[in-house]
Amino acid sequence: MNIKYMKSPVIILFILLAQFSFSQETTLTNDYKKDVIKKLTTLINDFYIYPDIAQKTSEHLNKEYQSGYFDSYKDHQTFANALTEAVQSINNDKHMRIMANKSYKAPENSLERKAEQRMDQINNYRNFNHGFKEVKLLEGNVAYLDLRGFAGMDRAKEIADAFMKLMSQADAVIIDLTKNGGGDPSMVQYLCSYFFKQKLHLNSLYYREGNRTEEYWTLEEVGGKKMDNVPLFVMISERTFSGAEEFSYNMQTQKRATLIGQTSDGGANPGGTREINKDLAVFIPTGRAINPITNTSWEGTGVIPDIKTTKDKTFEQAYTLAEEAAETQRKNKTENYIQLHKELNKHLDEYRKEESEININKSISNFVDAGLFGEWDINTLGYEYLLNLNKPKIALCILKSNTILFRNSPNVFDSYGEALKMNGDLNASLESYQKALDIAIKNNDQNLDYYKEALQNIKDEIERGK
Repeated sequence: MNIKYMKSPVIILFILLAQFSFSQETTLTNDYKKDVIKKLTTLINDFYIYPDIAQKTSEHLNKEYQSGYFDSYKDHQTFANALTEAVQSINNDKHMRIMANKSYKAPENSLERKAEQRMDQINNYRNFNHGFKEVKLLEGNVAYLDLRGFAGMDRAKEIADAFMKLMSQADAVIIDLTKNGGGDPSMVQYLCSYFFKQKLHLNSLYYREGNRTEEYWTLEEVGGKKMDNVPLFVMISERTFSGAEEFSYNMQTQKRATLIGQTSDGGANPGGTREINKDLAVFIPTGRAINPITNTSWEGTGVIPDIKTTKDKTFEQAYTLAEEAAETQRKNKTENYIQLHKELNKHLDEYRKEESEININKSISNFVDAGLFGEWDINTLGYEYLLNLNKPKIALCILKSNTILFRNSPNVFDSYGEALKMNGDLNASLESYQKALDIAIKNNDQNLDYYKEALQNIKDEIERGK
């Protein structure tokens, strides 16, 4: 039987996107219902992740039809609800849902119909903001993100990076998934990657079709600053479902976050939406999740929070813990700064060419890795030794470290070029100024004219010395 279907890569096709509204006018005949059940059982048997359960589910549907169970349902919405209850009574899979398609005014297969459908899709994504509901900075430098879904990477990556950038300076982070219905596993992977420095195996999805397994690992690079050392707290509830549960479970099993709230809904099987007919569709789980640490998933059991609370106390508890963690984070950073500065000052005070350069570079790198030094901090320290302390050799070493750590900044090569010039190495200075200009051109830097002028000045100075 040739049955049209629409695949989706998401763990759950968002019901909360208001993709479906329902007509109550049509009275459904028994022949119509029989045909729907025939097509539905074919789809379930062909694609459901567990073939044996698929067969039992199909038998139950046919039995219920024969008994007259569906006779009283006269419209698509109530019929879809009854079908959903029937299939879930056997497979207990909360992902498998039958849905009534939205009715449109324009004729089927017309340009107007396509426009209606496309604009509905665009407006839903815009109104939903691809799942990113709200971000704010709370007292105590705690970032709070209300995330309602995990949209596809192709649509939502830039929005994800923008929201994560707003959180990047926080001393603790709360992610609220209490109203999150799931979404694309690639976005789950991407957002998880913001909170890990090392490469880790987060989750696997096994699919019946093709007998294949997809592994999801943390990504080395994201579109913003990683927050791998920031204390993380995740709020969950009975409404936390599917991809939101995966995010929570990933963080819990990797011991990266503290989960607070109530046990989640318990849906771990990925799949896609398939068309039954023009009026009805079904979401069929075609795979199952396998966590690399537990070798199982949260299917049917939900994700159990580390700290159980009532719904009205979840945020309060999360915020209290986050404030305390943020204060500890600041205290630890201060202590770490003092220790790292003592180490750096020791190498600067005992400077010996070559040996000290390695140690100084390592000390500065440790500052950067700890998030306590940036490009401008290194530049300031370099000029302190170059101009105020009159120690050009040490300054050269410091500023060279900046060119290694921030290779894509024209400013660091400009500063290094100036230090080389003051140390009398004009040819090396010329190379550094040229590098600064090349990067500025590539980056369309707003100070491009300055870098051109600096390069020309060193060229003129070399020419005058001939």
